[in-house]
Amino acid sequence: MPIRKGYFAILNSKWFLFFLLVASVAGCKKVNEEAGQKGVCPEVISTSPIDTASGIGLTRKIDATFNEEMNPSSITTSTFTLNQGTTAISGSVSYTGTTASFSPSANLAPNTSYTATITTGSKDMAGNALLKNYVWSFTTGAAPDVTPPTVISTDPLNATTNVPVDKKITATFSETMNSSTITAATFTLKDGITPVLGTVTYMGTTATFSPSSNLALNTTYTATITTGSKDPAGNALLTDHVWSFTTPVVLVAGPSSYLGSASVFGVFGGNAGSTNQGLNTVINNGSIGTTAASTLVTGFHDGTTGDVYTETPLNVGNVAGRIYTAPPAPGNATSFAIAAAALLDATSAYNSISPASKPGGTDPGAGELGALTLAPGVYKSASGTFNISNGNLTLDAMGDPNAEWIFQTASGLTVGIAGPLGARSVILINGAQAKNVYWHVGSAATINGAGGGVMVGTIIASAGVTFSTSGNTTQTVLDGRALSLNASVTLVNTTINVPN
Repeated sequence: MPIRKGYFAILNSKWFLFFLLVASVAGCKKVNEEAGQKGVCPEVISTSPIDTASGIGLTRKIDATFNEEMNPSSITTSTFTLNQGTTAISGSVSYTGTTASFSPSANLAPNTSYTATITTGSKDMAGNALLKNYVWSFTTGAAPDVTPPTVISTDPLNATTNVPVDKKITATFSETMNSSTITAATFTLKDGITPVLGTVTYMGTTATFSPSSNLALNTTYTATITTGSKDPAGNALLTDHVWSFTTPVVLVAGPSSYLGSASVFGVFGGNAGSTNQGLNTVINNGSIGTTAASTLVTGFHDGTTGDVYTETPLNVGNVAGRIYTAPPAPGNATSFAIAAAALLDATSAYNSISPASKPGGTDPGAGELGALTLAPGVYKSASGTFNISNGNLTLDAMGDPNAEWIFQTASGLTVGIAGPLGARSVILINGAQAKNVYWHVGSAATINGAGGGVMVGTIIASAGVTFSTSGNTTQTVLDGRALSLNASVTLVNTTINVPN
């Protein structure tokens, strides 16, 4: 018996739900029948935005979809309304298929709640009306960013003069930008109409243009940030931002306290020029100079201008900076003046690190520096020559990044010995820096004639500097400068890294 009662209870509950549905429909019919209509009431089955939605755009229309086709004449601004509180929002209403749409006359306000209503005045094709008003609400999102960005500062400033030739060009914006729009296409640097090669980076609110090599002297450059630069909302600069600056007429002093304008040169061939033999010679972060005619620079090309100085298929040397010579072209009066000033400064530096100016030098290895570890100081060869042949030379700064070494020879400097394993190197430890190592050479310097090895420091020689030997393919490296006052500099598959 309890089972039977439970069974009838379930049946009774199902019949109760069915009764409610029928009663609801019947109620709807009754309402419409009293108005002289027949049929089931229409309903709103979905809306867009949905009820309680947030972050809704300010320009969108409001939709309501019915369960059946409605009488379009009953879907109007009287039966489909939008309110912000008690304030009615003006707009137009359209109806297509089974969907009614309310299009506000103006953008909605940001961060505001709105209430939409479909009233019982909305009827289907048989004249049946909604049983009751359908009401739903939503909240708009924040106002979109429509403010265009601007460039608020540049470095260098517009019309600045004497800008260093190794300057990186920066522009700072009024807001964070879309980094994908800050490129070499939207941030450019030109010498007249000629584009300057370089890379563009972006961090924070600042874009940086880094030229691939030093800028030319006595030249006006024009930088441009174009309207292709946009913020994350897609707002672009209203106009291109353009500014100009000018480099010095002559080179200004570089990082060294001795070198002056000669500091930017990786190679200087006095009044005799410079020669490259091999396909893998490169002057990184520096220039080549001579007071001789341009024809005495052979086997090189200017990485900035593209000018070629007697290169051959077997002798190709890339100079990341510039090449400064006397005429004929590509040498000219201006480049000759720059070279002449550098030669004067190199000579002054030579004298500044000489025994006369820096006395008291010691000779711990009797002219042999190989296999020694030397603290900062002045070292002078008693015999007049220095060799690095018995092993590598190690320079220990003992934690002092400003530690300085000056090596003085009245005659020659020879690094390395003959044979395929004859290369020798100078090794820097405990903070030692190549820019703080100097070699005063009274005659000529020969660096690793067998090829290979890493030499360090600025070599200032009276009678020339030679790296490797013709035909060697093993790369020889100098972290420093090779400056000759009265003779040429010869490179064979040599890399010179000019220190900052």
